[in-house]
Amino acid sequence: MEKLIISAAITGAELDKKKVPVLPTTPEEQAQAAKDCVAAGASVIHLHVRNDAGQPSQEVAHFKRATDKIREVCQVKPLIQFSTGGAVGEAIEKRIAPLALRPEMASFNLGTINFGEDIFVNTFSDMRGLAAAFRTHRVIPEYEIYDAGHVDNLKRLAKEGIISPPYHCQFVLGVVGALSGELSGLLYLAEHLPADSSWAVAGIGRFELPLAVHAILLGGHVRVGLEDNLYYAKGQLATGNAQLVERITRLAKELGREVASPDEARQILGISNT
Repeated sequence: MEKLIISAAITGAELDKKKVPVLPTTPEEQAQAAKDCVAAGASVIHLHVRNDAGQPSQEVAHFKRATDKIREVCQVKPLIQFSTGGAVGEAIEKRIAPLALRPEMASFNLGTINFGEDIFVNTFSDMRGLAAAFRTHRVIPEYEIYDAGHVDNLKRLAKEGIISPPYHCQFVLGVVGALSGELSGLLYLAEHLPADSSWAVAGIGRFELPLAVHAILLGGHVRVGLEDNLYYAKGQLATGNAQLVERITRLAKELGREVASPDEARQILGISNT
């Protein structure tokens, strides 16, 4: 079984420091969180950024300052994966804009869903525009799958020639309004991916830990972090992102699965180390 890629979703777009005081929102805080997560076993940093007021931002300058600070602080350079999802309701043009910085990787959302009380819009027109930007800037996509139909959307885009293999997919399971985080959903998605696909799972809230364990055993990869889950155990808030990463690293070792370094993750994902 190939080595385990652990991604850390360190900030997200839905939370703030009033609710989560340990949430890293400034470039300096994000750089320290990234450094701690890499030391704990993460090889990928999934990055949302904030403006000076701490609000979610898709401004190119805000992505640049956070990325520069992470690269400055981290001796072992993680794979930095930009979010093109942004905050719910962000215009697709703003969501695409940070790809101009040519990150190694970025998220590619595969369909519209209810997101709690909101609607996270990803039309086929949006996806075609996103795919064109990925090609233009030569960025590797991670295809975000929130619901069963998103696998069919992936196949439709592939049939159109809009995207091409290999397909690295991430199942984001447990969002209210999309597919639940039950094991049956994970197994369905993994079984129905097209050929030449790999997958990871991000379980939301209470689904984070059980889905991570199943991914380790099934040959998938894992995302954890405060973006997805605030708790280390029931009623016990996590002390930070690194604590959540450390647990996955420990469990992987106990279950006989080696953890990938950032450079090994790049090799697995087909990303040249520049």
